[in-house]
Amino acid sequence: MKVLEGLSALWETLRSIIPLTAVLTLFQLVILKKPIDNVKEFIIGFALSVFGLHFFLKGVSMSLLPLGDSVGKNLVVLERRWVIVIIAFVIGYFGTLVEPALKALALEVEEISVGAIPHKVLIHAVAIGFGLGMSIGILKILKDISYIKIIVPLLAAIIILAFFAPEAFVSIAMDSASATTGPVNIPLNMALAIGLASIIESADPLLSGFGIVGLTSIGAMISVLTLGILTKF
Repeated sequence: MKVLEGLSALWETLRSIIPLTAVLTLFQLVILKKPIDNVKEFIIGFALSVFGLHFFLKGVSMSLLPLGDSVGKNLVVLERRWVIVIIAFVIGYFGTLVEPALKALALEVEEISVGAIPHKVLIHAVAIGFGLGMSIGILKILKDISYIKIIVPLLAAIIILAFFAPEAFVSIAMDSASATTGPVNIPLNMALAIGLASIIESADPLLSGFGIVGLTSIGAMISVLTLGILTKF
């Protein structure tokens, strides 16, 4: 049965990748009328992407999700809430550092800017913002604060910072916020938030546990815009 379940999960992963690959191949060969440079390498790469995504999703469901949920449920044993907030920042920060989409974006930015914006600087700046957003989200759950009271000031801060930051950093900030919502951060941080919200009596897991991804994205935008302003000096 386990073999059949494994094959079924692998088939689901294959089904999710085939349409995208087929569309791109169709555009390349039929519409653009350009050949695939290395067919053998393309086929091997396709197979690796299928197995890689399959094993990654399987690993996340077996490790990060249950671990994040367990950590979230057990955080309440810490009497000092500021310690919980700091732990949330650390988890968000290090989770962002391994996000593959962010690394790809940072390398592109470094290349386009001809080294003016080093990829490591951008990655750490985004990680700091993400961690702060994570901390705010966890504090919101602990204090049972309304999202409106948090989001409105943060959005106002983004608008103000956007006026003073270089125009290029405004675009980079928006892309950075999207890049943080990848396969590492979302399952880990949502599991952490939902696990914590499910233990606190005054918190509704549906209302409190969700929405934290948006706060982390806002935090990432604020940190990148701040970085842009600092580059002026």
